[in-house]
Amino acid sequence: MGLLVAAEAASARITSDAEKNRPVTKVINLLKDMQAQLAKEQEEDEEVYEKVACWCETNDKDKTASISDAESRITQLTSSIEEDTATSARLNTEIKNLDAEVAKNQEALDKATALRQKELAEFNAEEKDMLQSIGALKSAITVLGKHHAEFMQVSDQSLVNVAVMIQHQFHKHAKIVDQIVTPAQAKAIAAFIQAPSDFLEEGAAPGFGQSYAPQSGAIFGILKQMKETFETNLASSQKEEMESQQAYEDLKAAKEEEIKAGQDQSETKTQELADTDSRNAQSKQDLEDTRNSLSADQKFLMNLKETCQNTDAEWEERQKARQEEIKGCGEALAILSSDDAHDTFTKTFNFVQVSAKKESKARDTAEKVLFTAAKKLGSPRLATLATRVRLDAFGKVIDDVDGMVKDLKKEKADDIKHKDYCNDALHKNDMAQDRKKKEIEQLDAKIADLTAQIDALAKSIAQLTAEVAEMNTQLKRAGEDREAENNDFQTTVSDQRATQKILNNALDVLKAVYAKKFLQISVRKEPAGPPPPPGFKKYEQSSGAGGVLGMLEQVIADTKTLEADAIKAETDAQKGYEAFVKDTNKSIEEKTRDITNKSEEKATAEADKTAAEEDLLAAQNEQQQNQNEAADLHKSCDFTLENFEVKQAALEQEMEALAQAKAVLQGSAGFLQVRQ
Repeated sequence: MGLLVAAEAASARITSDAEKNRPVTKVINLLKDMQAQLAKEQEEDEEVYEKVACWCETNDKDKTASISDAESRITQLTSSIEEDTATSARLNTEIKNLDAEVAKNQEALDKATALRQKELAEFNAEEKDMLQSIGALKSAITVLGKHHAEFMQVSDQSLVNVAVMIQHQFHKHAKIVDQIVTPAQAKAIAAFIQAPSDFLEEGAAPGFGQSYAPQSGAIFGILKQMKETFETNLASSQKEEMESQQAYEDLKAAKEEEIKAGQDQSETKTQELADTDSRNAQSKQDLEDTRNSLSADQKFLMNLKETCQNTDAEWEERQKARQEEIKGCGEALAILSSDDAHDTFTKTFNFVQVSAKKESKARDTAEKVLFTAAKKLGSPRLATLATRVRLDAFGKVIDDVDGMVKDLKKEKADDIKHKDYCNDALHKNDMAQDRKKKEIEQLDAKIADLTAQIDALAKSIAQLTAEVAEMNTQLKRAGEDREAENNDFQTTVSDQRATQKILNNALDVLKAVYAKKFLQISVRKEPAGPPPPPGFKKYEQSSGAGGVLGMLEQVIADTKTLEADAIKAETDAQKGYEAFVKDTNKSIEEKTRDITNKSEEKATAEADKTAAEEDLLAAQNEQQQNQNEAADLHKSCDFTLENFEVKQAALEQEMEALAQAKAVLQGSAGFLQVRQ
């Protein structure tokens, strides 16, 4: 039970029993009540400390291991990102080289194909022309050959046609004719062309036409020689054409094989690049998630260590203070309860009764001033002093008042000094964070400029992938938050029901003993993360029990209301979580289908970002150090800064209350000195 409650109870009890009991009897009863209360509080503290110590050990070990795993994971992911970034740059270069080689081979094949088509067209035209010439020569040879047979005749028109054909072929194939016809043969041919009828015999029988003269044999031989030469040249050209076609086919097959090999390698490396980029993007997302998790674990572990250290220190202080109190109560009881003390009190009681009235009035006034201020300010020091005003000698109490005023002044000056330090340190830390934030923003902008070169399809796929990953992360976090909320709910309901049981038991006991009682409940703020067991109650020296029935009944009603509110909040939170999971899963399915449709090709160029990303990583690590420093400063300073004015005012009010009490006590002490 708190010190303020005990002091109030003691005051009420002493006032109500003033006419029934002597002062010593009241003190003895008060000491006995204090002994019982101290024993009970000792047991409660031991139970609380065991639970908190177990919680500290378990969570310290778990979070330390989690932090170590996260740090190792960050190192691994950083190395993987650097390796995949280098691999991506290398694959991009190799793919460009392969594509260039394929294009070069395709260009060579296209040129060879165009040349082959040109050569084929020229050959076909030459072949056609040569065949026509050979055909014409064959016809001319046939015509002239008829005149070598007996009684064969030919018309003038046939000879003219032959002469025209020979003239055409000689002109058309001048180069070939020059190589196979001698000058004498050329003259004969020229003569034949000019006068084909001169080559006919004279004196032929009338009615039978005319036959070739003997000179036609030379023309006949020349034509046969030309036909054979043309046929030989045609056969040679056809053979060369076949060889050229075969050479082209071989070249085409070789180039097509090289092109296919290059395309296959490019496709393989493109797929490898896509896999590498996808893996790299996932690694970066994992790195960000791991850093966030590490930061949360580090913050939780820091709060845990602070909580556990404070608990250990508080445990030691409470043990020491309670043992001193128990020892003092026991010694006081032994002294006051002895037979000699009883006889002494009996003899002297009547003598001091008259002066005690004046002293009692002064004590009541001083006690009322101190107790009122203690209750208003929530000050255990004033409550303790209020109790001692009734029990201790005036001189000792006045000395304690002076010492307490001195301590309060020192505490006030220390708070002012600490506030000034906190303001200066927090300002410097804010400036450092602002500078580092600007540097990070500049690096982010630089990386964003480099990233602008990424292909539109790749951007879309990366964005969809990031959104799916983020939604999965949000699902995971939502699940963890829901689990934590449910654990808090279970703990809250369990605590409220246990509290109701304890309070009902206490209420049943107190109903038989006390009338109107007062109980003050303090609320402790728990750190983020897995909540620790309920901690120690606010330690206050016990000085008796007071009327707490009304307050107990109110607290029981409040716990029932809190339990109902917690159940309603848990139901609403579960419905909201289920709706969120359903909507998120549906969105993930839609985006996954979209990614499947758009994932045919992805190529990025991120080599230029490596230096900037390394600088960004270093800047983020430095910013993390600044944030850790800020967290330490806030841990040390927030309470002082937030409560500075209130605490300063409270200290002033405490000193004012002490001054009033001292004035009352000094006046009473002067009165007693006069009486003596």
